[in-house]
Amino acid sequence: MSDTAVPAFTLPPVDGTLLARMGIEVTHVDADGAHGTMPVAGNTQPYGLLHGGASAALAETLGSFAAQAHAGPGRAAVGVELSATHHRAVRTGTVSARATALHRGRSLATYEVVVEDEEGRRVCTARLTCMLIDRT
Repeated sequence: MSDTAVPAFTLPPVDGTLLARMGIEVTHVDADGAHGTMPVAGNTQPYGLLHGGASAALAETLGSFAAQAHAGPGRAAVGVELSATHHRAVRTGTVSARATALHRGRSLATYEVVVEDEEGRRVCTARLTCMLIDRT
């Protein structure tokens, strides 16, 4: 590893967090993006459809982890804006999501997150911007 290489990102413990409660599994994280999954069961609104807030939570989780990987040691990524467009309903199964970097600057990082159903159909498109700050 050269002196300029960014160390590998390590997921923090998730026990007792929203991620654990929602069943979010993060499968890959680096500064360019992140991948993960979430079950529909347990994350629905009263009408049996995947809750839009659950899709947003999945999107913010993946985008924030990718932004943190970009920020690097001694810095923190904090979400400052999240928007989500919901395209189709999902009632069962597992959704998967992929965060992709749109902008990786010194003070801001923006990621597009696409959530898909098991058939590869787009369920939600989200955009997350994180401010990158020094840890205190």
